[in-house]
Amino acid sequence: MKTYVKSIVLVAVFAFVGCNNNNQIAEEEVVISVMKSYKDAIQNLTTEGTMELFTKEALVFESGGSEGTYKNYVAGHLGPELGHFNSFVFSNYKINVEVDMPFAFTTETYIYIIDLKANEKRGTEARIIKKKGVATSVLKKINGAWKITKTHSSSRNVRKKSH
Repeated sequence: MKTYVKSIVLVAVFAFVGCNNNNQIAEEEVVISVMKSYKDAIQNLTTEGTMELFTKEALVFESGGSEGTYKNYVAGHLGPELGHFNSFVFSNYKINVEVDMPFAFTTETYIYIIDLKANEKRGTEARIIKKKGVATSVLKKINGAWKITKTHSSSRNVRKKSH
């Protein structure tokens, strides 16, 4: 009888662990989907639909500076900036997600290439910008939906390999 009870307990434990692992993986996939939606919008040179990915109070930090709320960032920085680009393409994109309910923490690494339009008013020529970037974000599950509460990105020039 003891062996039978131990077997039932072990099956219950493994079932619980397996269920938790499946839930963890499912939550990670949803978080990845949120971050991908944001990345895809930027690559499409739009902020349309991105407000819903962030909390109203979400803060944005970029290359050592505070941009304020996401709404302020879109209005005063990102939105106007995207209008100066012919294209914005991410490559070598990798994302790491850690879920610790009700929060999730992401680290994204990538290379981005911006095809910048010429600007006659500023007297600048069209040019290509290529940088290596990293972004960390904190998300919170609110009313069943993952929302970005903080994000920080930074970049540097891609270093040329020496032979």
